[in-house]
Amino acid sequence: MDSTNKNDVYNTLSHWQSLRLKLLLQGIIVGIFSGFLIVFYRIVLEKAESLRSFILNLNISKYKLMPLWFLFLVVAAFIVGKLITNEPLISGSGIPQVEGVLLRKINMNWLSVIIKKFIGGVISIGAGLSLGREGPSIQLGAAMGQGVSRIFKRLKVEEKYLITSGASAGLAAAFNAPLAGVMFALEEVHKHFSPLVLLSAMSASLTADFISKHFFGLKPVFSFNNITPLPLESYGYIVLLGVIVGIFGAFYNYFLLKTQDIYSKQKWLQVKFRPMLPFLLSGLLALVIPQVLGGGHSIIESMIEGSFTLKMLFIILCVKFLFSMVSYGSGAPGGIFFPLLVLGALTGAIYGEVLVKFFGFNAGYINNFIILAMAGYFTAIVRAPITGSILITEMTGSFSHLLSLSMISLIAYAVADLLKSEPIYESLLERLLKNNGVYEFNGDSKNKVILEIPVCLDSKMDCKAIKDLKFSKNFLLVAIKRGEKEIIPRGNTVLQSGDYIHVLASEKDAALVKEELLKMCGKPAI
Repeated sequence: MDSTNKNDVYNTLSHWQSLRLKLLLQGIIVGIFSGFLIVFYRIVLEKAESLRSFILNLNISKYKLMPLWFLFLVVAAFIVGKLITNEPLISGSGIPQVEGVLLRKINMNWLSVIIKKFIGGVISIGAGLSLGREGPSIQLGAAMGQGVSRIFKRLKVEEKYLITSGASAGLAAAFNAPLAGVMFALEEVHKHFSPLVLLSAMSASLTADFISKHFFGLKPVFSFNNITPLPLESYGYIVLLGVIVGIFGAFYNYFLLKTQDIYSKQKWLQVKFRPMLPFLLSGLLALVIPQVLGGGHSIIESMIEGSFTLKMLFIILCVKFLFSMVSYGSGAPGGIFFPLLVLGALTGAIYGEVLVKFFGFNAGYINNFIILAMAGYFTAIVRAPITGSILITEMTGSFSHLLSLSMISLIAYAVADLLKSEPIYESLLERLLKNNGVYEFNGDSKNKVILEIPVCLDSKMDCKAIKDLKFSKNFLLVAIKRGEKEIIPRGNTVLQSGDYIHVLASEKDAALVKEELLKMCGKPAI
């Protein structure tokens, strides 16, 4: 090893010791930048949606107004298509892209992503596509986290934590849900508990949430007033609803991936022209059923007030589902979080109405089923039950449903798992890497990174001495974290569940090393 590499390794290891406090402070900085960016994004989105509603409700003959509106939609679709062509990473929600960046399998130009995702998301959602603001908010926050890292010239060791912090801050600011932002980073993005991720993500989320609440107030996203928790003797209905949304969630994942397949098989339809279909469809739906346009916040507000009949709920559910598939499958910038929550809420409302009309159930509990179905549907699709429960709790501002929310989330998770439905973001990331192999990251072997991997119960590493494990030669085991103690690894050191192993690897090998170690640390030995 030459002197340059020795110095690089020494700097990386010495920096690792003081990383916690630095990440805590840097998380606050990322939270400030990401918070203001997402607040601006939300404000512009609200203005765009208000402008759409104003135009469509003008006191002008439809025969004169609609041709002009369709012309605008064609131009808007063309602009979005050009943005996607120039920066493919802005397509869709952006969450799979963020996960790919953290796995070091995708290289992201943070400034390009921020500018083009912002513009593309505003145009797409403002025009009425059935897409949500949360996915773009997470990607915008993650890109801002990378930007902070690059601007302040932080080490590569820190960058992934700052990207994660930005993603957490993005979700927190988008939904006024700081705890859900933290849990999303742990449960979905990294898929393991890490004190470093927790510290940086929490500081960023709380900071971004503080900024968001300063502009949008302290009220939760949804106003469910005076809700009485379901009595324990009615929990059988929750079990049945959990099974239903679990099945529907698996169907949602299957259909979403199939929609992408249908788009990709149309060789005559270039990527830059794919958004044209949902944009034109939004124009038609504006004439027939305008309720399904946009993310769907107004739908949930109307359901809370009981404004829809059972027949209308069913129609909106079907049309919203199909429109969401067409919108997201086209690659237009926008997320699936909010639309899937709306679909879950519609399912819960229909379920509650059926119980009331045909089984004499108390109508006062319909809103309970709306809340529960949102959490269950989210869990079945994303496979993040803790995030789902906390997210819905923070969005509704009620902590009286934690037991029932946790229960339906677990049931929906189990049903989707039995149906062998893969988590949607994992499936989307796999497709992204497969279809965009040019984004496979080829790092400089001179750059070193520290990887932190948890040792899980009954895994291949649990209760094994280091000398008995067969590691590849692409990394160096430098430390073992056991609680607050740091152990210098030796051949006879026995690893235990709950340990965190810290390994030093070159940046170009980091993705493969992490994949290898996660298999050994996370999967039970056979």
